[in-house]
Amino acid sequence: MTGIGGEAGARAARSRALAVLRVRGRALGVALLPAAAEVILLTGGATGQFAGPGWDLARWIVGGFALVVLLAAAGIALVVARARPAETPTVPVPERAAPDLYRLVRDLAERLDVPAPSAIALTPDCDSWLEERTHPAHGPPARETAAPAEMPGPVPGDDPRAPRRAETAPVLVIGSPFLWWMRVAELRAVLAPVVAGTGPSAHPDIAAARRFVRGLDAAVAVSATSGRCPLTRGVCGALGWMARLLLRACREHAVLMERGVAAAAAERAQAVDYGPRIVAQEQVGLAYAGWDRLLTKVALPAWRMGRWPSRLDAGVVAALTELSRRDRLAEGFTSRLGERPACDLLEEPGVADEAVSLLAARLFHGAPAGPVPQWSPVDWHAYPEEVVDRTWRAEAARLHRVLDALPDRPPAPGGATLARVLDHLAAPPGVPGRRMPDDDAPTAPADAPTTPADALAHTDPDDPDPTTERGSALAAGLSAELAREESGVPHGATASGLGWDSSSWDDGALPLFPLQPPRTARELLVAHVTAMVCCAAVDSAGAAPGLDWLDGPTLLLGGKRAADLQPRVLTLIEEGDPAPLRDWLAAAGIRPEKPVRLG
Repeated sequence: MTGIGGEAGARAARSRALAVLRVRGRALGVALLPAAAEVILLTGGATGQFAGPGWDLARWIVGGFALVVLLAAAGIALVVARARPAETPTVPVPERAAPDLYRLVRDLAERLDVPAPSAIALTPDCDSWLEERTHPAHGPPARETAAPAEMPGPVPGDDPRAPRRAETAPVLVIGSPFLWWMRVAELRAVLAPVVAGTGPSAHPDIAAARRFVRGLDAAVAVSATSGRCPLTRGVCGALGWMARLLLRACREHAVLMERGVAAAAAERAQAVDYGPRIVAQEQVGLAYAGWDRLLTKVALPAWRMGRWPSRLDAGVVAALTELSRRDRLAEGFTSRLGERPACDLLEEPGVADEAVSLLAARLFHGAPAGPVPQWSPVDWHAYPEEVVDRTWRAEAARLHRVLDALPDRPPAPGGATLARVLDHLAAPPGVPGRRMPDDDAPTAPADAPTTPADALAHTDPDDPDPTTERGSALAAGLSAELAREESGVPHGATASGLGWDSSSWDDGALPLFPLQPPRTARELLVAHVTAMVCCAAVDSAGAAPGLDWLDGPTLLLGGKRAADLQPRVLTLIEEGDPAPLRDWLAAAGIRPEKPVRLG
């Protein structure tokens, strides 16, 4: 099995590919059965064997049925062949933007004796894979974007069909955090088993089986498209049923085929950088941990207010460096970071980082496909002022709007103060506090109240605990206020009211991979009270907003992170006891009675 490598995996992959093709052959045979029966009847009539009115009627019935089946089979085959398979959103990397990276990949392919990938693309994820993009709907041939015509000499083992093979070779998709965190040698070792997978793409049986499975999957997607007339919906329903039936028939064979391909590629890649790959796998785990933490703790707060950090990949390096410092691994990391980073293989790493950062915002939060004035980037040095401080001010303003709307809670004469929030959440003397339930409803349930007053009406009037009632009413009011703000924002805009032209979206289902579920009412209350404390600290005690690479927005008191604030806020909210928080405020020199600046 030339170009695959790994005897056991190669045999298994080819065997399962043939099984997938047999499913296709059986489906074709079933579609041709009525036509074959009609041929038999016509032959019998021509030879006088099947003569008489009954046989004539049978020929008409079977012939009509055969014609319908053939037309249906031809239509299904046409849809399967022409439907556009799913394509992962990526940032293409033309060869002129990364000649060193292309040279590294081609050298790997030459050493592995497999065809080189037709192009390279980046994804905002900690993973790397090969993606087939040979369908005409995917755009021009790879040689127009990645310029394989400029590639040096033929790969060993190629035949006269090599130019066509280069055009149809899969695209190598590389996780962008790998480029910024890994060294060149580590990236090469990690990519070796991935590049080795281009061999199966050149094998006719495996390539045909993959095309068939991708076509069926695309046909199912076509059949599920909404907004059709009743007749078209019926045709699409039949198409989807048949495509799903064929997918179920070849699903297990396709899975085992891909496992065989992976095993064969891994075995072939053992001859290239096997030792460094063991060390590089450790960096894969570190990169994933730092990337996940950076997205959920740092990027998500910025996305929620309509700003997108433009250097996420550079941020993951800072996050992992901070992690190594906290875990006392700095000495080993210092020597490693002295080696050449893999992002040096790009001509303009900053441009690539910005493009990947915007794609990450689009995939994980729903940002537009291209930059627009309302959706603006933010640099890391401006993050504390542009994101952290503005988020605190917006949440503090929302908290006081909800307090103003609650019954029997007129606006405080002293303005928006932290003392007002503490007094509202504190349990009255002689009334024990009680913890709020941890299984609050999501931010915007279907039957959520639309105003803070309605939210208070939805609380349990028989609950004897006024602290629980106050906290629950305030949390429900915040949920209602935030849901009302989001419902008034047009499609494709953020909760803060910043929007963009929805025509820039190519998929109304974005975000494809939301990072976190909607925050509960209790989580919203904790965030808003914490924001109010931070605003008071900035306005009355000289504190400053800050950025922690692992934990996101943070409050800096005297240049040091205030790590002990959260437990005291939780005590206030869950137990109605403001004493620990008041003591903390007094020790930090924060004046809760002083009005804070909102918005």
